[in-house]
Amino acid sequence: MIRRLVSLLLLAGPLAAQPPAKKPLSPEDALIERYRAFAEPRIPAPRGPLTAEERNTIRRFKEVRKSVVYITAVLVQKDPVTGAVTRKAVSTGSGLVWDPYGHVVTNHHVVTLDGPEGQRVGETPVVEVTLSDGKTYQGRVIGFSFAFDIAVLQVFAPLDAMKPIPIGRSDDLQVGQDVLAIGNPFGFDHTLTKGIVSALDRPIPTDYQTRVLKGIQTDAAVNPGNSGGPLLDSAGRLIGMNTAIPRATGASIGISFAIPVDTLNQIVPILIAKGQLEPPRMGFTVFSAYDAMQMGVRQGLVVDQVDPGTPADRAGLQGVKRDAQGQVVQLGDVILAYQGLPLKDEGQLAALLEVAPPSNDVVFDVLRGGQVVKVHLELKKPSSHPAGI
Repeated sequence: MIRRLVSLLLLAGPLAAQPPAKKPLSPEDALIERYRAFAEPRIPAPRGPLTAEERNTIRRFKEVRKSVVYITAVLVQKDPVTGAVTRKAVSTGSGLVWDPYGHVVTNHHVVTLDGPEGQRVGETPVVEVTLSDGKTYQGRVIGFSFAFDIAVLQVFAPLDAMKPIPIGRSDDLQVGQDVLAIGNPFGFDHTLTKGIVSALDRPIPTDYQTRVLKGIQTDAAVNPGNSGGPLLDSAGRLIGMNTAIPRATGASIGISFAIPVDTLNQIVPILIAKGQLEPPRMGFTVFSAYDAMQMGVRQGLVVDQVDPGTPADRAGLQGVKRDAQGQVVQLGDVILAYQGLPLKDEGQLAALLEVAPPSNDVVFDVLRGGQVVKVHLELKKPSSHPAGI
C-alpha cells in the first residue's frame, strides 16, 4: 500500500504552486482592457472629388517632374602613397532640362568647390546627373557665369530620356500669384512645394559680391538642395530658377529667391554657344584661389602670365617668374582691388566684368614689392556683350 502511494505521488510530480491572487484592476486599467476588444481597422470616410486647384497642381507636377534632375558634384582624389582612388560627393543640387540637346541648367555654386576660407576654387571635374527615372549619367560643365550664378551642363544621356521644361515669362509676374517649386532638398528627390510670389525686383546677392537684378521672392519652401531647380507658374511654365535662401538661416523660413526666367533666356544661349559671357580682353591670367593659397596669398589675385601687346602688357602688369622647369620662383603682381573694390578671388573679378564691362580705363590696386601701386589699363570697347542685363 505504501509503495502504491509513493508511486502515485511520483507520477503526479511536485505539487502545483498556487497562483497568486489577482490584484483588482484600477478603474483606468479596467477601461483599457474593456476597449481592447474593439480593436479593428477603421473604415475610410468617403471624400468628394479633388478641387480644381489640387488637380491642376498634381497635373503640373506630373508634367514637369521629368524635366527636373538631381545633380551631384563629385571630387575624385588619388592617394599619393597607395594610389587608391576615392570619390566624394562635395555638393548636391537640382537642375532643369533646358532644350532637346542634352543641356541642363543649374546654379554655378552647385558644381563648384569651396576653398578653406570660402573661396570658389573651380568646378568639380566630375558631375553626375540623375534623371527622373532614377538613371544616372555623366555631365560636364560647358558654360558658366559667375555674376549670374548660372552653369550649363552637357549631359551624356539619351536625348529621348530628357524632356525640356516649358518656358514662360517673368516680366509679367504679379505679387500674389501661385508658384510651384520642384527640387531635391536635403537629397529628397523631386520634392514639390507650393507658394505665392511674395515680391518682385529683388536683388539677389551672389558669392562673388554681385547681384542678380529683378529676382523673384517667394514663400514656397526652398532648402539646401533646391538650388538650380525650377520655379513654375500655375500653368507649369518655368518662370525662375530657385537659387538662394537668406544666408543667416540655412533653411527655409518662408523667404526664398529665384533668378527670373527672362534672365536665364538671355544668358543661357550665350553660355551654350560660347562657354562664357565676353568681358573685355585685358591680356593676363591669374592663379586659382587654391593655387594662390599654396603660395601664401590669401587675399587678391596672383598674376600668372601677361600676354605681349595687350592692355595689361602696355600698363606694365607683371606676372610670376619661373625657372627652366617651369616652377614659380618669384611672385609678380598681386591685384588687391578693381576700381576701388577689394578682390577675394578671380571669380569675383570675372563677375564684376560680366555685370558692367568697362569700355576704357581700368584701375587696379596692385601689391608690388611690398608696396601698393595703381596700375591703369586702357581698354578698347568690347565688340559684343548681352545688352540690358
